[in-house]
Amino acid sequence: MTRLLATKRARNLRRGQTRAEAYLWQALRDRRLGGWKWRRQVPCGSFIADFLCVEAGLVVELDGGQHGEAIEYDARRSAYLAKLGLRVIRFWNSSVLEGRSDVCDAIYAACGADAPSLRSPSPCPLPQAGEEEV
Repeated sequence: MTRLLATKRARNLRRGQTRAEAYLWQALRDRRLGGWKWRRQVPCGSFIADFLCVEAGLVVELDGGQHGEAIEYDARRSAYLAKLGLRVIRFWNSSVLEGRSDVCDAIYAACGADAPSLRSPSPCPLPQAGEEEV
């Protein structure tokens, strides 16, 4: 798949996301989960990752009923992403729809202990509204 074709396909997938993808995206977007930056429907070579956190080197894939027949394809995709240095975790759509907080806990744990929101605060924080810079 060419880069342009992959970009177009990813854009179409973002526009036509599943209910489970939309529900999980609401929890991941804008650094809502532990301060991690997530992107959705990201081209990675000839594959498109559902959700990607570059900082954590983690791909989250959501599987619907059709994935029961695509085991070999999913294995090839996971192996390719592993060669890129990315870990892949998978969840069934039903798991997201029925227990999003449990899925988010598992994603957070997979991101590792060095979550951006848990890092030490900056020694030189920006001034708050109404404060003067010194």
